[in-house]
Amino acid sequence: VLVVESGGGLVQAGGSLRLSCRVSGLSFDDYVMGWLRQAPGNGLQQLSYIDWSGDMTYCADSVKGRFTITRDNAKNTLYLQMNSLKPEDSGMYYCAAIHRSVGDGRRCSAVLYNYRGQGTQVTVSS
Repeated sequence: VLVVESGGGLVQAGGSLRLSCRVSGLSFDDYVMGWLRQAPGNGLQQLSYIDWSGDMTYCADSVKGRFTITRDNAKNTLYLQMNSLKPEDSGMYYCAAIHRSVGDGRRCSAVLYNYRGQGTQVTVSS
């Protein structure tokens, strides 16, 4: 399984970034896809996930209303549109997959995601 994130970078506070994640080697439709973040000195945090039908859940209150997760099943690609970025959004962002058989109540747990990419760095300057 290959998971490759892209789209990170340096942006000023209030700006936007769009992250992308291309997945290969698994049946994309069978997996719930999520975005995780690890800020310096902090643990891995599950931000949001989206199932095969496009239903979205935001696990982190801090990103609700600013971040939007989407997926394109035809392209095996996951996206994260990030608007109104804040310095506290800085960190390494990871795309991750969890099988659809894992219950909805457990999908906000970052440690349960089986496949994860190398991450893309996001830095928001104040």
